[in-house]
Order: sequence, then structure tokens, then C-alpha cells
Amino acid sequence: MSQPHPQWVIEARQAVGDRIRVRRMELDWTQERLMDAAELSRNTLQRMEAGEEMKVSNLLRVADALRVHARDLLG
Repeated sequence: MSQPHPQWVIEARQAVGDRIRVRRMELDWTQERLMDAAELSRNTLQRMEAGEEMKVSNLLRVADALRVHARDLLG
């Protein structure tokens, strides 16, 4: 059974989700538009914005769709 993540990991993931949402809103995009541009499911994008665990490949797709470097989303 896996160990729960330390609080700093949870907070970092939430910060990434916040940065995704802020950038999406700066572009005046809906979740649906980002979902289509990144070729991700609605559930995946919602989980990412909520700061839940995410695959690196999905983070790269979102960063590309939002026209930013993944490092900018990571902080």
C-alpha cells in the first residue's frame, strides 16, 4: 500500500492546478476549449485543476495548449 503524500507535495500539486486555471482564464478559455486543445478528457483536466495527481505527459500537453513552458506551471 502506498504512503500518503507529504503536505508539501499536496500543496505543490494544488499550486500547479491553480496556475493551469489562472492561465486558462487569462486566455479567456473554458475548460472545454483547453480540453480540446490539449486532447484530454474533461475528468482529467478537472482533476489537474483540482491539484490531484497528474501524469507528466498530460502536464506537457496542457502547457503546450496554453502556450507556456511546463516549468512555468510547475512554478
